[in-house]
Formats: sequence, C-alpha cells, structure tokens
Amino acid sequence: MDDNPPPDYDELLAGVRRGNQAAARSLVEALHPLVRKIVRAHLPRRVAEEDLAQEVYMKMFTRLEQYRGEMPLTHWVSRIAVTTCIDQLRFQQRRPELRWADLSENEAQVLDAVLTGSDGEEATDALAAKELVGRLLEQLSAADRTVITLLDLEQKSVAEIRALTGWGTSMIKVRAFRARRKLRKLFEQLERKEQR
Repeated sequence: MDDNPPPDYDELLAGVRRGNQAAARSLVEALHPLVRKIVRAHLPRRVAEEDLAQEVYMKMFTRLEQYRGEMPLTHWVSRIAVTTCIDQLRFQQRRPELRWADLSENEAQVLDAVLTGSDGEEATDALAAKELVGRLLEQLSAADRTVITLLDLEQKSVAEIRALTGWGTSMIKVRAFRARRKLRKLFEQLERKEQR
C-alpha cells in the first residue's frame, strides 16, 4: 500500500502560477509517470524519450494559462503528450518501403511463422514480434499510428481516444479502419516479397 498521498494539483498549479520553482518541480515529478507512459507508447524511433517528455513539459508550462480546470489536469497533460508525439511523428521523414531484407533474423522468423501458420517456438519470441509490429506501424502516418496504438495495442475505448486527441468518434473509427487496411496491405507486400 502506498503511504504517499496523491498530489494536490490545484495547490501545485497555484504555486507554479506564483512563480514557485519547487512547485514546478513537484508538478513535473507528479506527472512524470503519466507522461513517460504516453511517450513510450507513441515514441518515434529516433527520438529520445526524455527529450520528448521535456517537450511535453515545456508545452504544458507555456500553455498553463489555458488550463481552466474544466477537466482533470492529468487529462489535459495527457492530451498535450499525445499531440506532441503525433507532431513529432509527422516531422519524421517518411520511411522507405519496408523490405524482407530489412528484417532481423528473429523478425523474419516471426513473420514466416505467421505466414505459414506454424507456432514455431512461441512464434520465435515476443520481442521479435513486437519489433515487427513496430516496423509495420512506422510505415503509417502519425495519426494512423496513434489511433492503432491507442485502440488496438493499449486497448483504449473510443471515448478515451476522443478525450486524448480531440478527434470525433466517426473520425477515430474511420481512421482505425483505414489504418488496419494499410497494415494488412503492408503485411501482404512483405509476404509477396518473401515468396520471390
């Protein structure tokens, strides 16, 4: 059982607004586990986790006057973190087409096991499967990757995604459908290349 009481965000925010540096540090420390979790889930491959988290905190502090307390602070910060990750993904250069030769030996074995329908050694290993999924997701646009990550990998509801991203329900569902279709096509392209 945790002996530490939950942080009093209202008190910390009041301190930050008065220019109290200790309150600002305490606010960052209190929010860091949440921000780290979001950044790790949406982290562009070539961006350091701490750099992206720092960008989230900078945006939070520069937009603090916009926070009106109409939603929990953690939801507001989560939304900033998700949009920061999406923005970073958009700025990344488009990846060249993924080829079978680009896959590691483990990733190739996992894909081969999936294509042949054999279990292999627990589909070779879960880490290689995760890496393969990551490589396929990198081929998607930032928004498509985000919706698939939130909906399918993190198992968030459409309402939760709407709260995090500001997108409408229809947009989330349509984007998820199209992103899944793109992933299926990418997977089929890898399969055709492997068979050559």
